[in-house]
Amino acid sequence: MPRDHVRLTRPLVRHGGKGGELRPATWEEALDRAAAGIRASVERMGPRSFGTFSCSKSTNEVNYAAQKLARAVVGTNNIDSCNRT
Repeated sequence: MPRDHVRLTRPLVRHGGKGGELRPATWEEALDRAAAGIRASVERMGPRSFGTFSCSKSTNEVNYAAQKLARAVVGTNNIDSCNRT
């Protein structure tokens, strides 16, 4: 199998900021970095700078959790799940 089709088994983060090489990380570090990025965006540009897209094939519970995160935690209504299609 070609190298670009290998399934990831652990998270990767950029070493040295944008454009840096990817390196393996723990789930805790990867999630902390993601949360920090969302927090920085919301602090800099407001909650409307954040949006999320949830899959219409997900369960109602997963879609509910996604909209709860967006609305209650981040403070935005920018969420879509294309359930109308």
